[in-house]
Amino acid sequence: MLITLTPEIEQALNEYAEKQGTTIESLALGAIREKFPCHQWIRQESRKPKVETLADRLAPYIGVISSSEVVPGGANLSVDGGKKFAQGLLEKRERGRL
Repeated sequence: MLITLTPEIEQALNEYAEKQGTTIESLALGAIREKFPCHQWIRQESRKPKVETLADRLAPYIGVISSSEVVPGGANLSVDGGKKFAQGLLEKRERGRL
């Protein structure tokens, strides 16, 4: 079934649905159910769109690996990080790039 709404009614439904955090369809079906409660055959379906988080969206692209899978013995990038950083700064200074 297709019901054509006037622009004013559609705008009012849009605004109210947004305030309620629901869709126009759910709002309209709820109003019809209130008006015709004897018709239990009208099934209430949740048409609320699935909310996807950033983590859900990026899950296929983010992961963890062990460096020992790539470098024999592991890359050990976290070992003596401060000392390695300081050494890198000294080398830059010696080259005149700092």
